[in-house]
Amino acid sequence: MKEINRYPMSEKARVISGFAFKSPEFMDSGIPVIKITNVKKETITLEDCQFVDKKYLSLNEKYKINNGDVLIALTGSHLSQPNSVVGRVARYNYKETALLNQRVGKFIIKDKNTLDLLFLYYYLIQGNVLSGLALNAKGSANQANISPSDVERIRIPEFELGNQKEIASILSAYDDFININRRRIQLLEETARLLFREWFVYFRFPGHEKVKIVDGVPEGWNIGKIKDLGKIVTGKTPSKKDSRNYNGAVPFIKTPDMHQSTIILKTKESLSETGASSQNNKYLPPWSILISCIGSVGIVAMNLFKSQTNQQINSVIPKNNIYRYYSFFCLSRLKSLLEAIGGGSTMANINKNKFENIKIILPSENVLSEFHQAIDPVFNQIALLSDQNQKLTQARDLLLPRLMSGAIEV
Repeated sequence: MKEINRYPMSEKARVISGFAFKSPEFMDSGIPVIKITNVKKETITLEDCQFVDKKYLSLNEKYKINNGDVLIALTGSHLSQPNSVVGRVARYNYKETALLNQRVGKFIIKDKNTLDLLFLYYYLIQGNVLSGLALNAKGSANQANISPSDVERIRIPEFELGNQKEIASILSAYDDFININRRRIQLLEETARLLFREWFVYFRFPGHEKVKIVDGVPEGWNIGKIKDLGKIVTGKTPSKKDSRNYNGAVPFIKTPDMHQSTIILKTKESLSETGASSQNNKYLPPWSILISCIGSVGIVAMNLFKSQTNQQINSVIPKNNIYRYYSFFCLSRLKSLLEAIGGGSTMANINKNKFENIKIILPSENVLSEFHQAIDPVFNQIALLSDQNQKLTQARDLLLPRLMSGAIEV
């Protein structure tokens, strides 16, 4: 295999930091500002985004973010928290122009005839590059920082521009499929969410015209508590030797796993049979409903395998199948309430007793059964698309280092 020459990124690209917007300048609408929290692993999200007045579009062009721009988080956590790790790189895929906040970096190519931005992006998302940045970050145990010059010292493989574009094209074909599937999943989830709202918020379920409203709910429905949906299980972490990065038999779900998808197909950690069996009462069957209740509360997901979770997650094991999707969407609407009742001096914390006693509406089982029949095909399709995306990501990540090292020539 031919040896690939490498050069410091600073020779052909630079990283610029964002503008220091002040808190009073933020608004509920306007021009989106990309902060650290909007930079996820390989993707930018406008969820929970803050905005500024359109007058800030007069800022220097370097602070503007356009479709295709590549950003990096200059502040974050250490490697133990991969979803928020410092140095994570992502592409901006929205049509609307956004603005760059401080501690978010943007890559500027000095000479587009010698370095392709998309090629640079794919090189930087490799696990070894990210871990190298994170391991050399400065800061406290809770916050790690890197500087633009730290990033610019990364050594980039030297390929002809045509080869760079070909490598980027091969890899982006995988991402195009992944993004199409993500959009399909979002549409399917939104379809199901709208149906839930129609039936259980507006009470426009099939046959509602013939049902009286009694004490604020349709006749035959009740006001109950979350524990009426099924068995409540609060997760627990067994001893470290049985859980930490152990390639065991029992998937161990943590909140970062829940950030990736509504349907959890893969976990970062597993438990040994010994570790899992030491807490037999913590097992969750497939299609349990999981919700984060410590820290970033209100993240909801479902598992597709027998598993256990850590203590940050409360789970509902539906008492039968017809409660499955109702429970999922019911819990998905609780984020604001959980944040309000969370308490705790440093982070929200909802214990099992608080959680299971939250009041909810309990529809009749006839309506729940109809809702299950309507939604089950939707979630089966979501699970299928999620599985496809996992396999596509694995294939891309296997191919990526081989292309970058020259082991596979293009």
